[in-house]
Amino acid sequence: MANYVIGDLQGCLSELNWLLANVGFTPSRDHLWLTGDLVARGPDSLGCLRRVMALGNAATTVLGNHDLHLLAVANGIGKPNPADKISPILQAADGRDLLYWLRQQPLLVEYTQAIPSSTSIANSPHEPEFVMTHAGIPPQWNIEQARQAARSAETELRSAHYKERLAQMYGNEPNAWHTELSDIEQLRFTINAFTRMRLCHTNGQLDFAHKASLSDAPAQLVPWFSLREDHQDPPLIFGHWAALEGQCEVENVYALDTGCVWGGSMTLLCWETGERIATPCPVYA
Repeated sequence: MANYVIGDLQGCLSELNWLLANVGFTPSRDHLWLTGDLVARGPDSLGCLRRVMALGNAATTVLGNHDLHLLAVANGIGKPNPADKISPILQAADGRDLLYWLRQQPLLVEYTQAIPSSTSIANSPHEPEFVMTHAGIPPQWNIEQARQAARSAETELRSAHYKERLAQMYGNEPNAWHTELSDIEQLRFTINAFTRMRLCHTNGQLDFAHKASLSDAPAQLVPWFSLREDHQDPPLIFGHWAALEGQCEVENVYALDTGCVWGGSMTLLCWETGERIATPCPVYA
């Protein structure tokens, strides 16, 4: 058995299929982990959703910001981005099933004892081998706080009032976590932290204005993962930040979005061996 982790798909189905074929991925034996953003700018977002959903228990994905925006657009809440190639999903005969499946996906997952799980293991004697979210874990939270925040937000997104929650997730405030936040503010911060975060102020406040590489970041901003030295984290895996080009100099933090849709590559990490395999991609966006 092998655990394979792949960065953001962004609708790039042929690249996903190439990577899985290259490593001889076998659903009955192996497990596929995906860092979210299954859809958006690439040529076959519909195919990516179908492919991952069809893998059933052999695949685990987290929600990314583009996945959530698709859900908002499909429910008449978000404004469609002309650059996103999601119309085939909205028009597909199985589109409703695909969107329902997507809405059930978690914001944070853990790999523990060779059993993929999106449930808390707070009472387990074993620490996770890795934790995965789309964008990362904010400096304010330890792993248990991140688990609790993820479960709370996931419950809301899966509830009967999910449309209200999708409408309430938009906005850049609050940019810091504290106990006085309202329920809606906690939801918005949680979704932003797990799916949109890149840079932070040194006090841990999130910044959403700057999306470029670290070399172009303002001096007062630092990557979220550089502010987690006070936490005893398990290995953390994330996607989302294509400008990093898969490079992260912090130990036990793995950046896997290598800009497939932007003419970069799609990257697969074999967890057991540490080997990375990448396939180049055309410029789709």
